Amino acid sequence: MPVGTAATVKGLTPDELRATQTQIVLANTYHLSLRPGAEVIALAGGLHAFMAWDGPILTDSGGFQIFSLRKRRTLDDDGVTFASHLDGSEHRFTPESVVAFQESLGVDIAMVLDVCVRLPAERGELERAVTLTSRWAQRAAAARQSVRTSLFAIVQGGLDRSLRERSAAALLAAGFDGYAIGGLSVGETRDEMADTAAFCAALLPHDRPRYLMGVGTVLDALLAIESGIDMFDCVYPTRCGRNGRAMTRDGEFHIRNAAFTRDFRPIDETCACSVCRTFTRAYLAHLFRAGEMLGPRLLSLHNVFLMNRLLADARQAIDEGSWRSFATGIRERATKET
Repeated sequence: MPVGTAATVKGLTPDELRATQTQIVLANTYHLSLRPGAEVIALAGGLHAFMAWDGPILTDSGGFQIFSLRKRRTLDDDGVTFASHLDGSEHRFTPESVVAFQESLGVDIAMVLDVCVRLPAERGELERAVTLTSRWAQRAAAARQSVRTSLFAIVQGGLDRSLRERSAAALLAAGFDGYAIGGLSVGETRDEMADTAAFCAALLPHDRPRYLMGVGTVLDALLAIESGIDMFDCVYPTRCGRNGRAMTRDGEFHIRNAAFTRDFRPIDETCACSVCRTFTRAYLAHLFRAGEMLGPRLLSLHNVFLMNRLLADARQAIDEGSWRSFATGIRERATKET
């Protein structure tokens, strides 16, 4: 899922997203609640109409963003109080208010409010996060009103398998439409992330979507799929695009490097996106060096297309029973990733 935090995938129009074969986008409760707010989006006819995106939308609960505001928020058993990063104004999220807000947007998938902990962390902090996340998920399930919006819960517990088991058991008892694995990509190693994701995925129902939050590189996507993950999101492809980093199946490179100023090949010679069919590395290098806004837009467009095409090929490989050779080939080619 390309990330459209503030009702836009940065730099890309809905038509461009459709051209990259994007199926679903992610927006964020924290940011949308602060600006423009529920009233404006409701007046527009809901989030789909507001952002002119007719595909599915998933909204994160804002738990991760509040976690990032560690010095600006206060947790208690009932919810979380935090100061806006925009103007310092005080706001309050509860499991019930977060579900109500997301349902008011008319989104397709809503996430429950959770407590995310940066790793490494003391067991006591992880235990509290699991306890609050579990209780809040039960309250969120009881508060749901919309039959249109599916509700996903989030497994927490850091790298502690016993806490992950406790978290998953509590969420399964409450019953949700899908299950996410949170609290990863927050300080642990790639191997730790993959091991924990695989462990958690095995605890979750195979007939419900399993979603690994905050993962978005080529290699991480392969690890996630092998772990049993169905969905993942990350700002990585578009953030890389804005900062001049090109993603390819042969690794990544920075377009501002001098080597590309006279390189008239496409970004990725195996890529069928409109950028690779039209423009050269030399042209992209020129745009970035000249400070032209088209450069970040084109590179973001390519990076999103690349990830979507990778996943389409992964689905085909799984259907054809050739996943192992497919994944091995991608890994061997992507060894230049840094």
